[in-house]
Amino acid sequence: MKPIHNQEQEQFKKLFQAENIDRFEDRLAILEAFLSTEKHVTAEDVMGLLEKRGYRFDPEFVKSTLHLMSRYGFARVNRFDNGEIRYEHRHLGQHHDHMICTKCQKIIEFENPALEAQQIRIAKSYGFHLLQHKMELYGICAECLKERQTLLPLSTARQGERLVIRELLGGGNARARILAMGVRVGDEVEVISNQGKGQMVIAVDLKRYIIGRGMAEKILGEPVGKQ
Repeated sequence: MKPIHNQEQEQFKKLFQAENIDRFEDRLAILEAFLSTEKHVTAEDVMGLLEKRGYRFDPEFVKSTLHLMSRYGFARVNRFDNGEIRYEHRHLGQHHDHMICTKCQKIIEFENPALEAQQIRIAKSYGFHLLQHKMELYGICAECLKERQTLLPLSTARQGERLVIRELLGGGNARARILAMGVRVGDEVEVISNQGKGQMVIAVDLKRYIIGRGMAEKILGEPVGKQ
């Protein structure tokens, strides 16, 4: 990637100097720190990279430089599931999409020419001229999936996850309440929302239910697709 990065630096110099952007050398140092990593980084991450290089800039100056870098096409802004702003390199003529692990927050980049062509065909079939797009797939990465229990309490399931109910814990009264709610062993449950505390919303047989955490902890499910 080094030749591409050298090209990015040269174009950065030409554009920023032509626009008379202030503190050019400092902003170039921020670009070089940004190009030194292939990760999706926050402004705070960039400040950490700068400190390792011996630079200490005001956070607002770093953020304003990242904003300019995005404006001029050197960086791309992403807001994944948690809403935090992250920046990645934007190399001209290249495109990729993302898979985001909802457990460890790992971001995996992938390219699929067949998928890209199919999206263009679909847009064309609707008479739609596609200008740009992005795809974000949320799930659980292979490493996190290996660490998961075969059965897990419904309370620990991630938003959007599907589980097949395998066991109901607790005494007779607890199990009776769960059954009365409409959840039974063998049902497939979709987690609509789970904030990690308080009530959660699930769906069973196209019906939505609000369930307390205490009850959710007594419902054990097997993630759909788990081998």
